Amino acid sequence: MAEQTPLRLIAEDSDDLTVISAAVQDAVIKAENFRYESRQRRFSLEINRFRWEEALGKPKRAPKTRIRSLLAFDGVLAVKTRGVSRADPDLVYSILNIEFEPNPEPPGGIVRLHFAGDGELALEVEVLDATLLDSDYEWTTRRMPEHERRRR
Repeated sequence: MAEQTPLRLIAEDSDDLTVISAAVQDAVIKAENFRYESRQRRFSLEINRFRWEEALGKPKRAPKTRIRSLLAFDGVLAVKTRGVSRADPDLVYSILNIEFEPNPEPPGGIVRLHFAGDGELALEVEVLDATLLDSDYEWTTRRMPEHERRRR
């Protein structure tokens, strides 16, 4: 079996961000791993990313992996949260998707990170500049994220 190459992705427009959004779907994170460095205008998240690119096409019971990754946004002017808090250090957030809403005056806008349970981070950016970097730390997981509706 071939060794999986770590992802190294950069987003400079909405189409690029769509690729990163797909790669980080179902990544899990605790609020303590959110970091806003206002002087550097950088917001970063240390996430445990489910490796969808590896899992697709494998039998459902075949082992899957997660990998520790860094998702960073540069040029961040402000951060707003809704339904996301550091109050409970054990609460785990799951990323659903990331989208970019450009300002009427380019190149700035709002990057929105949506989490399961209606949580959201809104990053006001002067320009879209996102990076996803996988580390070498990966591990096997038995569970594959599911998006089916719960039956009553």
